[in-house]
Parts: sequence; structure tokens; C-alpha cells
Amino acid sequence: MTTSSSERGVGLGMPELPPPAYPDDVRARLETDAREVIARYPDSRSALLPLLHLVQAEDGYVTRTGMKFCADVLELTTAEVTAVATFYSMYRRRPSGDYQVGVCTNTLCAVMGGDAIFETLQEHLGVGNGETTGDGKVTLEHIECNAACDYAPVVMVNWEFFDNQTPASATRLVDDLRAGAPVEPTRGARLCTFKETARILAGFPDERPGAVEEGGSAGHASLVGLRLAKGETQPARVVHPRDAAPRDEQVHDPSPTERLSSHDPVETSASDPAHPSGPTAEEGE
Repeated sequence: MTTSSSERGVGLGMPELPPPAYPDDVRARLETDAREVIARYPDSRSALLPLLHLVQAEDGYVTRTGMKFCADVLELTTAEVTAVATFYSMYRRRPSGDYQVGVCTNTLCAVMGGDAIFETLQEHLGVGNGETTGDGKVTLEHIECNAACDYAPVVMVNWEFFDNQTPASATRLVDDLRAGAPVEPTRGARLCTFKETARILAGFPDERPGAVEEGGSAGHASLVGLRLAKGETQPARVVHPRDAAPRDEQVHDPSPTERLSSHDPVETSASDPAHPSGPTAEEGE
């Protein structure tokens, strides 16, 4: 007995139609920007990654029209462009929010509370992984690593750091984003929308006054090893076992500039002052 193609779930429809072109004024503007990007590279095809950011800045995600544009200006096939656009997770393949909220659920962030943060935000926002709120403001996703393990658990919004988070502080964060309230990362430049971030990643300057000076700051905890390697020693601290009462040792209370760990309390507008290192649990819980 044989089965038809429809019964086997095989589609034999017409090939997908070519994507629509950008309007003439949009294409002219993108071509001007694309020429500037391409001029930075000795081989034009090397400009593909920033050009994908450029079209993402235009549409909010990488559309078929955007990929066709990249293929045209770089003299590549759409298959070559699609292969790159689908390989990197930084390129969105469907409409997404103004703010990409990524919760690190890799090992250290997970055990420090990242899993709890992600589950809380899913329930609070009513969306799943990779989904966007109905108002178009927030797209929630779990990500494997923010390269900021010394500030775990970490949340990123449009690639800016929000360190030492808890379910409560992360909930306040997304509520502020949706309400349009001012939100400041714990380090780095102030927030901008995902489209604005994509244009900056394409290699165009951040034209917001003072934003460049705000960016590029490394947290103190990230630099401790470098300072120790340079011989910049710091006073030792006495840490008692959990089940032992403190003795009468003289313990140096480090100043903010002497902190050896990101898990020392550091109050910021984006962290939870009551739980600066994230949720903790007793052994066995």
C-alpha cells in the first residue's frame, strides 16, 4: 500500500517567491551606509557580518529582503548570506521587541539563580523562550553565557550588563522597560533600543551625547587577577565557616575600590540591594 505525498506530510507547493524589495528611498540610504561599511575591508565579502547588523537595524530582525540586499551589494548568493545569518544567534530571524532580555542559564549563573530568574520572567511576562510581549517591548530568551561569571547571575538587555540579579530585581527591570522608565545597566553605556544597538554593531558611531564615554568599563571583579599579577596585593579577609560563630579577629572591611569579589554588596539601580549576589540556599536544600 502506498501513501500520497500529502499523507506523508511532504509539501509539493510552488517555490517561495522572491522577497519584496526595499522602497527606493530606503534602499538608497542603505546602499550609502553599505558602501561605507564595505570600504573598511580589503575583501568585500568580509563586510557581511556588519551588513547583517545594518539591515537588522532597519527592520528589527534579518528579513529575506535584508538578506537579498546583502547578497546584491556583496555579489554573493542568497544561500551564502542565509548560511551566515542562520549560524549566529545575534541575528534575529523573526520580529522581536525593542529590548532583548537575555538571562544566562549556563552552569554558574544557573546555580546562582539564573534558572529561577528565567522561570519567573516567563511567568511574569506570559511568554516563552524567544517570544515577545504583546506590546512589542520585550523579547525574552535564555542564553548560554554572558562571559560575566564573576557577576552571576547575569541578565543582559540589548547586550548591556545587569549584574547580580534576583527574580525580584529582574522583574522590576522588565517592568521598567515596558513602562518606559529610565533603566541604567550596572556597567557600560546607557540602554538604547535593539535597532539602535544593531546600527552601532554595524560599525556606526553612537551619537547619543556622553554614551561613548560611558561604555567599555570592566567590572572590578573581572580585573582582580590582573591586579594580583601586577603585584597589587590587597588585605586578606577572614571568612568563617557557616556553622562557626565569628571570633574576635580584627577583620579589614574593604572599601568599594578594594572589593575582591563581585559578590560583595554593591548597590546599584539595577541590582537587588537585599541580595546582591543572587538567591542563596543552605546546603541540602
